[in-house]
Amino acid sequence: MNFKRIVLAGLSLAAALSLAACGQSKKAEAKKDEPKQLNVQFVPSQQANTLEAKAKPLAKLLQAELGIPVKVSVSTDYNSIVEAMASKQVQVGFLPPDGYVQAHRQKAADVLLQAQRFAVVQPNGRTSDKLTSSYRSEILVKTGSGIKTIQDLKGKRIATQEVTSSSGYIWPAAELKAKGIDVAKDAKLVTVKGHDQGVMAVLNGDADAAFVWEDARTVVQKDVPDVMKKLTPIYFTQPIPNDTISVSTDLTPAFRKKLAAAFIKIAKSKKGHAIVSEVYGHEGYVTSKDSNFDIVRTYEKRVEGDAK
Repeated sequence: MNFKRIVLAGLSLAAALSLAACGQSKKAEAKKDEPKQLNVQFVPSQQANTLEAKAKPLAKLLQAELGIPVKVSVSTDYNSIVEAMASKQVQVGFLPPDGYVQAHRQKAADVLLQAQRFAVVQPNGRTSDKLTSSYRSEILVKTGSGIKTIQDLKGKRIATQEVTSSSGYIWPAAELKAKGIDVAKDAKLVTVKGHDQGVMAVLNGDADAAFVWEDARTVVQKDVPDVMKKLTPIYFTQPIPNDTISVSTDLTPAFRKKLAAAFIKIAKSKKGHAIVSEVYGHEGYVTSKDSNFDIVRTYEKRVEGDAK
């Protein structure tokens, strides 16, 4: 009897050890498919050095969730981050809608998550408590400048972002063109880096108007408390899909799932939310799909002759 018990105990122990070894083997296999280091890059929506200082703390939070080293950096422009993802130097990109479409077209990235923001309420530019997966672009002018309608923009200097920026160029340019104003021919375009620089260009008199996201005035409000009075929006576009967190095409489905869960969790935490909110005004993230950005492809075609 005792001998039988010893044998059974031995078999149970062997089974347990076998299961443990199997579990460790699966974990090791999963780890093998994960990148040894994760490079995360942002595109500049404001001055690059300011943005980098705000975004870098995200690296520690991601590292704690993923268990691998994480490096956060800011690209010089929209095109460079797409190139970096195509060459596998960057695995995760915080890409605006058109940047994502460009990266996906080049087979450099797939969309993982889409940002959520609080809806902006006009005429005061305040945020509501309603979360939305889209936003608008606006055209800002100096209050009292005499520019009251989009027709008044003819012959004026307009501060824009790169031609790949949805809110900083594509949406307003496409909609104005549909209304008879070809900004590439009817106005003088001044390219700036960062929507805060677009706002400041109008404030400083370097531009008569600016294409910016709604309501980019708040970005400079700490330095210019009365900016809401000094600048006035004269036009709002149709909704634009919110920014993406896009990933390199070689990341496995299992790691993508882990990464998505990490970003969603971090955005819900006090520290993580403070970072993504200050950097891009993101309030959280939801899963997304490529077809959500078909509207971006439609708008691209409308300005193709001017922007490409």
